[in-house]
Amino acid sequence: MFEADVQLVLNEYLSGQVPEKNFEQESRPWTNYATDYKPIVQYAKEQHIPFIATNVPRRYAAMVSGGGLSALQGITTEAKKYIAPQPITVDMELPGYKNMLAMFGNSTHGNTKSQNIVQAQALKDATMAHFILGQLQQGKQVLHLNGAYHSDNFEGIGWYLKQARPQAQLRTITTVYQEDLEKLSEDHKSKADFILVVPQSMTKTY
Repeated sequence: MFEADVQLVLNEYLSGQVPEKNFEQESRPWTNYATDYKPIVQYAKEQHIPFIATNVPRRYAAMVSGGGLSALQGITTEAKKYIAPQPITVDMELPGYKNMLAMFGNSTHGNTKSQNIVQAQALKDATMAHFILGQLQQGKQVLHLNGAYHSDNFEGIGWYLKQARPQAQLRTITTVYQEDLEKLSEDHKSKADFILVVPQSMTKTY
């Protein structure tokens, strides 16, 4: 959830240097932060566990969504600290990305707008993988929290991690909604290593 350029204020909050109010004002938390992320941040603070902001700053994702990855060519060296190293490879044949292309109306001749949206998604995946990899290279075990579309079916973040570090040991967890909680639907069986099945009536926070 946290974007890479708020790491400083995140560290300052975790170390007790800045009040929670200021941290929450400046870290651009999502609307479901209080219910879905805040308890984890507080636990990390109490237990002195490093908490890494891995997501790409949304302004760069917006640039790519509007103009493709080539839109990043003119950003400064300082800005490049917050995104995955360029050039970023995007495999448009990955099922998840192909589904996105279809969702946003890709035609047989190609649809630049939908391709840009997929490239923005890939930028997020590659950037989160980049910052996870930085922790793995230090010999740390990482628990990464992200939306399911970034890791379901072992794609997204996992794909980029495997490209950079094939020997990395990865396990994924996802949550699925079902009416029947006793038997996992065939559609869900290959989504992750561990699958949490919750009822369709489960409260959603986003």
